[in-house]
Amino acid sequence: MRLLGKDIPMTQPNYYSPSGGLPPQSQLLTGRAAFTEAYAVIPKGVMTDIVTSNLPFWDKTRAWVLSRPLSGFAETFSQYIVEVLPGGGSTQPETDKGAEAVLFVVEGQVTLRIGSQTHQMDRGGYAFLPPGCNWSIINETQTATRFHWIRKPYEFVDGIDVPQAFVTNESQITPTPMPETDGKWATSRFVDPADMRHDMHVTIVTFEAGAVIPFAETHVMEHGLYVLEGKAVYRLNQDWVEVEAGDYMWLRAFCPQACYAGGPGKFRYLLYKDVNRHMKLR
Repeated sequence: MRLLGKDIPMTQPNYYSPSGGLPPQSQLLTGRAAFTEAYAVIPKGVMTDIVTSNLPFWDKTRAWVLSRPLSGFAETFSQYIVEVLPGGGSTQPETDKGAEAVLFVVEGQVTLRIGSQTHQMDRGGYAFLPPGCNWSIINETQTATRFHWIRKPYEFVDGIDVPQAFVTNESQITPTPMPETDGKWATSRFVDPADMRHDMHVTIVTFEAGAVIPFAETHVMEHGLYVLEGKAVYRLNQDWVEVEAGDYMWLRAFCPQACYAGGPGKFRYLLYKDVNRHMKLR
């Protein structure tokens, strides 16, 4: 992981986050939502008040559940967008002691406590929380805060230590350009890909307007993609699907994928994938 020096500030980008509500009765029912054996698309317009979930031991909080372990759907992880109102939060946020997590703040500010350490997380704030971690979170501001919460059962390996908790911000990460792309396609990595302690990567992928994934990627990693900014045409299995900021995509392992970034600005998404472990045989 390479950090930007304080003398090289990075402009904080925009992140889309849902605000709920309901569409008017006059609106047509036709939309872009899709659920297939290989992928799912949850457009931003689907994230209304009536599809939120409450969570145990959380106050003044609701969550949009984007993916969850389910036969024929996500197998390795779950992903929520969590909205916490002023004064809300939890001192007992995680009920599964074997779950690890990544938090990524897209709107507002939240106070995260990990053991005896306190962190103020603003937009772009990123936290990794290992299994069994003692953490709590509260919104001490006067406005709502929204963040992604990605949860995964940690896969322990004899001889490999469990990674430690850490907190950072996207503004501190130097994007790594993909080879032979002139910087038009880059990934902001919060964890060293060679660090075998980590069994998942949550990164931010950025395409400049007009940039592409120039082939149909087909690989074992399962994906969750939340579009933070911009728009694109994304290849999902045999289909080309238009997506924009606020949309979510789940891609099953080996689902072919590619994209054209539509412009006029950057196309950026928060990406989950499972890594660094043998394939389960049972």
